[in-house]
Amino acid sequence: MNSNIRQLEPTQLWNKFADLNAVPRPSKKEEKVIAFMVNFGNSLGLETIEDEAGNVIIRKPATKGMKNRKTVVLQSHLDMVHQKNADTVFDFNSQGIEMIIDGDWVKAKGTTLGADNGIGVATIMAVLESKEIEHPAIEALFTVDEETGMGGAFGLKENVLKGEILLNLDTEEDDEIDIGCAGGIDVNISRRYNEEKVPENVTAYKIIVKGLQGGHSGMDIHRGFGNANKVMNRLLFDGFENFGLRISAIDGGGLRNAIPRESFATIVVDNIHHDAFAFEFNQLASTIKKELKTTEPNLFITAEVTKLPNRVMELGVQEGITKALYTAQNGVYAMSADMEGLVETSNNIARVKIKEGKIEIKCLTRSSVESAKMDLATSLRAAFELAGCEVEFTGSYPGWTPNVESPILKVLVSKYEELFHSQANVVACHAGLECGILGQNYPKMDMISYGPTIKGAHSPDERVSISSVQKFWKYTVEILKSIPNAD
Repeated sequence: MNSNIRQLEPTQLWNKFADLNAVPRPSKKEEKVIAFMVNFGNSLGLETIEDEAGNVIIRKPATKGMKNRKTVVLQSHLDMVHQKNADTVFDFNSQGIEMIIDGDWVKAKGTTLGADNGIGVATIMAVLESKEIEHPAIEALFTVDEETGMGGAFGLKENVLKGEILLNLDTEEDDEIDIGCAGGIDVNISRRYNEEKVPENVTAYKIIVKGLQGGHSGMDIHRGFGNANKVMNRLLFDGFENFGLRISAIDGGGLRNAIPRESFATIVVDNIHHDAFAFEFNQLASTIKKELKTTEPNLFITAEVTKLPNRVMELGVQEGITKALYTAQNGVYAMSADMEGLVETSNNIARVKIKEGKIEIKCLTRSSVESAKMDLATSLRAAFELAGCEVEFTGSYPGWTPNVESPILKVLVSKYEELFHSQANVVACHAGLECGILGQNYPKMDMISYGPTIKGAHSPDERVSISSVQKFWKYTVEILKSIPNAD
C-alpha cells in the first residue's frame, strides 16, 4: 500500500512523506515526530536544535557557488489534524497513516492524510538530504502545534533564526502565492445544567446527521458546505417547538478547525406525538437535503427508535441553548472590501457536546481584520451568555498583513511565469498561517507561502494531487536556485 507511494515521482519527496506518515503526530502529542525529526537531522550530520516549544531547527550550509545568497528559512509544521469516518477503526496515537493512490490523487483509508502540512515537511527533508540541489544556506524550521493554536510559532523566540527570507510551504492551490492570511480566536462556551427524569409515555430516538463533506474551516468556509451542528440544531429546535422534544445528549463535530461532518443526538418525544413527529422530521430532513443538494449530495439524516436514556436536559436550559445555537453565526460573515473574492470574517461552530449535565461548544472565529474578528467573537459571546453560558476567548493569533512590494514575491511570480508559462494568482487566504505569528519576532523577514494542490484538508476526504506535487517540487528547486544575493 504505502510502498506504491514510494514509487511516485519525485521519489525523494514521496519517500520522506511515507516515512513521516509512519509516525503518529497529532497536535499536542508530537513527541514521536519531534524525535523522528531530530534523529533525521543528526543522521545527516547537520546542526539540529529542539527549542523549548518543541520546534526543530536544522541548518544546512549553502552549496558551492551559493554562499553569497541570502539565507532562506524553509518552514512547515509537523502536526496534523486527526479526523476519521465514524465507521473507520483507527488509532491515531499508535498507527501510521494508510495511504492509497486513486488516479492523480494520494489519499488515506478513512482518515485524514496529513498532506497538510506533511508534503511541506517532506519537501524540506528531501532538500536537506539532497547532494544535488543548488541552494543558499538553509534554516529548516519544523514547528509544532500549528493545528490547535499555533503554539510552536508562538513559542519560537527572537534571534533564533538568522534567515532573511521565509518560504512557508503550507497552502493548498498550486497556482497561488499567498502574501497574507486571517487571524483567529477560539470561542469556548460551557455551562452546567440539571438533569431531569425522563418523562413517562415517551419514545426515544437517535438522530443521525452524517455524510457531509466537512473540510478546512478557513480554506473551505466559502464553499457552502453544510455544518452538522447547525443541521442537527435545526432538527432539534423544530421538534422542540412543535412536539416538546427533550434532549438527552448531543455529540457533534470534533476539531475546532474542521467543518463538522457528523452529529448524533439522543432525544425523547411524547408517544402521543409519535406519528406527527416522524412525519414532520422526515419532511424537514427532506427540505434540508434539497437546500444542500448541490454542495452535499451525500447528506444522510435519520431518526431511529432507540432505548430510553436515563435523563434529559432541564427544560429551560434546553430552550436557551438551542435558541443560542440557532442564532449563532456560522460560515462567512463578511467578504473583504479590499481584495476581491477573499473571505474577511467567518465562524465555524466546530464542536457541540451535551451530556450528563455539561454543555461544551467550541467555535473558531477568523478574520483578516483584527477588530472584525473580535466583533464577531463578542457577538457569539453575547448570544451564549444570554443562554446562561460562560464564554472564554483563548488562542488568539494575528493575521499576516499582505506586502505587495515583497522582494521574494517578485522572485516567485517571475519564476512561476518562466516555468509554467502562465501567471500565478497572488492572494491572501482565509486560513491561519504561521507567518503572521513568526513576523512578530522577525518583523524584517521577507515571507511568502505556497504549496501543492490539496483538497478536503482536515477531513477524511483529504487528498493531494500527484501531478501538483511534481509541479510544486520543480518550482521549489528553481526558487532555491534564484534566491537573491545578500546585501
